[in-house]
Amino acid sequence: MDILTAQALVRFGLGRRGAEPLPPDPAVWLLNQLRQPDPTRLDDPPTTAMGLTALREDRETKPPPGESRSAALFKAQGAAQLANAVTTPAPFRERLVWFWTNHFTVSRRQGQCAAVAAAFVEEAIRPHVTGRFSDMVLAVMRHPAMLLYLENAGSFGPDSPVGQRIHRGLNENLARECMELHTVSPRSGYTQADVTSFAKILTGWSIDLKADPPGFRYRPFAHEPGVQTLMGRQFPADEAGGVEALAFLADHPSTHRFLATKLVRHFVADDPPPDAVRAIEAVLRDTKGNLGAASAALVRLDAAWRPGAKLRTPMDYVVASVRVLDIPPDKIPMMGIVGGLGQPLWNAPAPNGWPDRAADWAAPEAMLRRIDWASGFAGRIGDRDVAEIADGTLGPLLRPETRDAIDRAGSRREGMTLLLASAEFQRR
Repeated sequence: MDILTAQALVRFGLGRRGAEPLPPDPAVWLLNQLRQPDPTRLDDPPTTAMGLTALREDRETKPPPGESRSAALFKAQGAAQLANAVTTPAPFRERLVWFWTNHFTVSRRQGQCAAVAAAFVEEAIRPHVTGRFSDMVLAVMRHPAMLLYLENAGSFGPDSPVGQRIHRGLNENLARECMELHTVSPRSGYTQADVTSFAKILTGWSIDLKADPPGFRYRPFAHEPGVQTLMGRQFPADEAGGVEALAFLADHPSTHRFLATKLVRHFVADDPPPDAVRAIEAVLRDTKGNLGAASAALVRLDAAWRPGAKLRTPMDYVVASVRVLDIPPDKIPMMGIVGGLGQPLWNAPAPNGWPDRAADWAAPEAMLRRIDWASGFAGRIGDRDVAEIADGTLGPLLRPETRDAIDRAGSRREGMTLLLASAEFQRR
């Protein structure tokens, strides 16, 4: 295994899976994952209708905590999503799915989201990871998971017929987070007045639990009437104004710069090199937000092939560990494991998602929890040769001193623990 193949497996992918064949040309292998249909889609994917039906029934029956249909769906569908990460033959593409899922965070901390979190990934994120960012933004902002999480389903224009009747007004959460965290970012110079105008534009974007099937619904009687001004541009009333405003924000130069910075931070370094950011920003600008083109440009960055620049998050670390031993994911309580290591699935503490810098994950107690888990998990090594696994997993990324420690280990389990706990396996 050469250094580029090793880097392709760990930086752009999710770690090598067992004895799967090595890609003969790592760059071509990565680029092919962007050009071909996603092979990781579930045969029976979760749907919004399924989740909202469960949510409606839970509201009607009021089951005890933990016994709701929503909780059962969350558990089963979450396990399936983690299994996807372990078994996918297109790990670069799957990494992109998880990157954009974190960018557009929805969290179980808003309890109503639990039943539709998996559907959000499959309907609003996965279909668009190599498409246009504007299409992803629209799919995300219309998805019930996001409308519930940021409470836009209950936002009413103060001068709308519903707002005047019930004397309830705007909820600015969705508008604010869309501008601050999803598109233009505060560096664009938008004001509080822009947030308020955008919140008015998005009034009426709601959900209907009683429909068959339940899902997104635009409610014109909850929409704030009149033309609204957002960052110097005017947008018409009604649902079309929201669609136009999202397209404007998605293709704004500040959005290109913001997305480029996040992509480079994830795939290159915690402190994104300015020249790499400019390169990805230019691709997004010139292609009007083509995410497939931006992802391909990441592969072509020299800086992205420098080893060991990124610390694996807990989910990254667990997925890579399960892949390396090729353990069937249904034999591992992966949701409990990633939660125990500090990154519970779809449960980020705030709308800005999980952090993407080593400093946020490398506290001594957090690293000790990883090593403790690795020691137990290493017991699944069986009679396999640890040195062969190490060479096939990390190749030239494996330090001589780590290889020497593995060779001197008193047992296979001890050797596997040393591999999983090593600095080079912890990084990508």
